[in-house]
Amino acid sequence: MPEPKTILTNTAPDADELRLERLEVRDELFDPDDEYRPEPPPEPVPPAWVDGSLRIGIHTSISGSYLNALESARKLGCNALQIFSASPRMWAGGPSRIPESDASAFRARREQLRLGPLVIHANYLINLAGTQPMLRTRSIQAFHDDLVRGIALGADFLVVHPGARGEAKMETAIATIVESLKQAVRRVRLGNLRILIENTAGMGSAVGSRLEEVAAIVRGLSSLGVGACLDTAHLFAAGYDISTESGLEATISQIEQTIGLENVYVWHLNDSKIALGGRVDRHEHIGHGKIKAAAFARILRHPKLGASITTGMPGRPFLLETPIEDPGDDRRNVAKLWELSGQEGPAVEKGFSMLTAALKRKLTKHRKEAAKAVKDAAKKSLKKKKKG
Repeated sequence: MPEPKTILTNTAPDADELRLERLEVRDELFDPDDEYRPEPPPEPVPPAWVDGSLRIGIHTSISGSYLNALESARKLGCNALQIFSASPRMWAGGPSRIPESDASAFRARREQLRLGPLVIHANYLINLAGTQPMLRTRSIQAFHDDLVRGIALGADFLVVHPGARGEAKMETAIATIVESLKQAVRRVRLGNLRILIENTAGMGSAVGSRLEEVAAIVRGLSSLGVGACLDTAHLFAAGYDISTESGLEATISQIEQTIGLENVYVWHLNDSKIALGGRVDRHEHIGHGKIKAAAFARILRHPKLGASITTGMPGRPFLLETPIEDPGDDRRNVAKLWELSGQEGPAVEKGFSMLTAALKRKLTKHRKEAAKAVKDAAKKSLKKKKKG
């Protein structure tokens, strides 16, 4: 019997068949009934402090531990707070990085206390408008370090003063500030941390005393989501009369036309030792300065500035930077804001103050010694001149 012949045929699939095979495989992998099919990423959940409640806080000390700042805020009756991430008056004010064990403990305790937002104030020495290469380099590095520490702590905002322009023109200074910030942010994943530019009182050649100047910086950094922080004492000293009802309305209108209220994420509430337009930055206890208590009541209760979901900004905090000259000054200023707001704040630990009687004596002694050292140095200098 003859063997069957092998017939060779071209059985390779054509392009249409291959395309159908790919579609069939794709359908099998992503079948609607398949329990493993990919789901869209969940919508980000807003922080707990964005709940429509009024947020009032104070700048608290990190002396001894970052956790101490949280406990101080709690004991003083705050539900928000501001801190420094390191010493604010030294270039090398501490480690540029925070150990993860310390940072995670801080984040966990803050979540437990439901304190927010957390605002970090940048180093006072930073001058982002600086024209001297060494100063500008140091400023960029210091701000970069503040960013890194802020991210580690889970901060929501990082506030920075624009700086002083010296002999430079305002337009040049603003361009320098924008470029300095862009350099500081390079290779940093900001995540939920937002940078805020704070207005100034206008001392010397400081940039930012006019709302238009703050607005120009914010616009120049729109790609980074930069916003603004407005200080009441600075506004008043710069010539914005927020002490009267009509003056406050006029100032709010100017904010809307320049920065935009939606870009003002934080308010620093400080009374002013300086008269309107005095261009000097001197904070006073709430109700004891030139702005007066009634003005702060209007600010705290203003529908556009409050926490209302329909008219204000939920989570926008009002933070105190008032002086603590005697034990209890901090507690009294926080209580005053809650009183003026017409709302009841969190429970307070009776008698607590960040300034104890012993610490006050120590600080007073230190100031006297420093003043004596300056006086002695001046005397020596005068004697040398006379001998010469």
